[in-house]
Amino acid sequence: MAHHHDTEQVVHRLSRIIGHLEAIRRMVEQGQDCSKVLIQLAAVKAAVNSAGKVILKDHINHCIVEAVETGNQKALEDLSSAIDQFIK
Repeated sequence: MAHHHDTEQVVHRLSRIIGHLEAIRRMVEQGQDCSKVLIQLAAVKAAVNSAGKVILKDHINHCIVEAVETGNQKALEDLSSAIDQFIK
């Protein structure tokens, strides 16, 4: 099943997250205040969740709609498993 999500948008989000993580690593290496590091880590967690939501919404709107129309039970089971992993 083809994936329809906006690959460029997701890649851009992930690149920003990677850059943010690298900045946090530098903060830790420089011995910056732990509270500031934790705040930045929370921002990265939120950004990762946001990127995941973009992919999840697109997957539901395209792949899962198609799976329901074609009776593809495995795609529904795979989505359920992926949601369990994503929400942990």
